[in-house]
Amino acid sequence: MRHDAQGYWIAEAGLSGRAPLESLTGDRGADVVVVGGGYTGMWAAWRIKEREPGAEVVVLEADRCGFGPSGRNGGFVNSMWFSLPTMRAIFGDEKALTVARLAGESVGQVGAWCEEQEVDAWFTPGGYLQASTAPHFDSTWSAIVSSCEELGAEGRVEELDREATAARCASPLFRCAAYYPQGATVQPARLADGLRRRLLDAGVVIHERSAVRSVTEKGGEVVIAADMGTVRAKSCVLAAGSSLLRFRPLRRALTATSSHMVITEPVPDLIDELGWRGGECITDSRAMVHYFRTTQDDRIAFGWGGGRIVRGARLGGRAEIDREMTSQVAEHLRRFFPQLAGRRIDHAWGGPIDVSPTHVPVVRTTGERTYAGFGYTGNGVGPSQMVGRALASLALGVQDEHSRMAIVDPPRVRVPPEPFRFAGGTVIRRAILRKELAEEEDRVPGPITRMVSGIPERMGIHVGR
Repeated sequence: MRHDAQGYWIAEAGLSGRAPLESLTGDRGADVVVVGGGYTGMWAAWRIKEREPGAEVVVLEADRCGFGPSGRNGGFVNSMWFSLPTMRAIFGDEKALTVARLAGESVGQVGAWCEEQEVDAWFTPGGYLQASTAPHFDSTWSAIVSSCEELGAEGRVEELDREATAARCASPLFRCAAYYPQGATVQPARLADGLRRRLLDAGVVIHERSAVRSVTEKGGEVVIAADMGTVRAKSCVLAAGSSLLRFRPLRRALTATSSHMVITEPVPDLIDELGWRGGECITDSRAMVHYFRTTQDDRIAFGWGGGRIVRGARLGGRAEIDREMTSQVAEHLRRFFPQLAGRRIDHAWGGPIDVSPTHVPVVRTTGERTYAGFGYTGNGVGPSQMVGRALASLALGVQDEHSRMAIVDPPRVRVPPEPFRFAGGTVIRRAILRKELAEEEDRVPGPITRMVSGIPERMGIHVGR
């Protein structure tokens, strides 16, 4: 098994040996500078050029575009209907429904962009299946179904019994499920590479291996300093995921954790046996979610969002390579699909996740001319296109439906400062893992476990969808 920091998707797309673009050197100007060459930053740059073709846009990426979480995730292009109850509680009915609608539309817009731009990102609109694996989880989606019914969002979620669930994927663990039609999968590194190539074609200037050290506003402009150069711009978009913890205005706006994945050898016979030919992306219903999907070459990619908490912005490599976590993920994979006994796992990898306190993406104004997008909590492939639109509009000073979304400058929920965030988060993570293990085994968690795992909600920090 190959275990590295880049993962299977980047290797499959043939990008592992790609030379970086020229680093930023010297002092230059721009209309808009984008910090971060992942999905959010590249979508923002694309939408800026789409709206203002003559705008000079510069993207600064610390590594190579798409080599961070955007090129290593599970490739779930999901909507946000499963977040509707949470958003209703935060924003109210009308605003929550608008965000959910725009996020749903974003799924189709990603597919349409791939078709229009002739980017082969394996876009497969198979929908999203949220499965129950124990009696405790059988009604996990009840509030989602009720919210959709009450707000007139018919057809956005469908409840499936055991037989209907097995018809989509016959894992022996599945009891029932909720199915969300507005969902798809992509090969994430291919999508990221396609965005990078089309941005270059459109005249966007991209500097790779150009880590940003400071962002300041003075004299009516934003000054972005990297190791060997600076950019002076009219506005700035911050789209650097968990690395945004390095920027003082955002240090208590998000948390970083990790997620780890494995991928099997091609197993077309097993996929046929499971009846899993609809292209559905699937999760269980835990907060520390398991997620899995098939690929065009008949592999099963399987991940777990139960990884370790990251201290501050110091990833230290464990978010990418954690052999203990990988061993657990492989064990979990075979619990969901025991038919994989004797089959090979070809690749393992991991990566950081930027987690917002509400588990809903955030667009935050951090200065008069600086705007940040973050907090996807592992659900960024679809919403990042929507957030990129909002950031593009804000950077250009345009008021529209996206820049007025409720996730733009929402009520602030602050996470504890370090070292309390790391230490407390680690203890709470362990309690949630114990709680969910007990629930999967149809046991009642102990009182201390229940008390500790409930601390985030009592602080106004949402855990789960």
